[in-house]
Amino acid sequence: MEKIKIKDEFIKLGQVLKFAGLVESGVDAKIEIQDGNVLVNGEVECRRGKKIYAGDVIEFNGQQIKVEN
Repeated sequence: MEKIKIKDEFIKLGQVLKFAGLVESGVDAKIEIQDGNVLVNGEVECRRGKKIYAGDVIEFNGQQIKVEN
C-alpha cells in the first residue's frame, strides 16, 4: 500500500489520484471516478470533490493509497 502525506486537513479525491500518479490529468480522474472505478474505504465513490482525510484508503486499478498527515 502506497502512502501519501497531505499538509491540509483534507484533499479532494480527484487530487489524490493525480498526486499519487494514478491518472495523468484531472479529466482522467473525473472519468474514472464517475465511472465508479474508485473506492474510498471500500465503498464506490462517484464524486471527485469528495473530501479525503488522513486515514482514508483509496483503491484504484488494483492499487491502494493511504492518506496521512
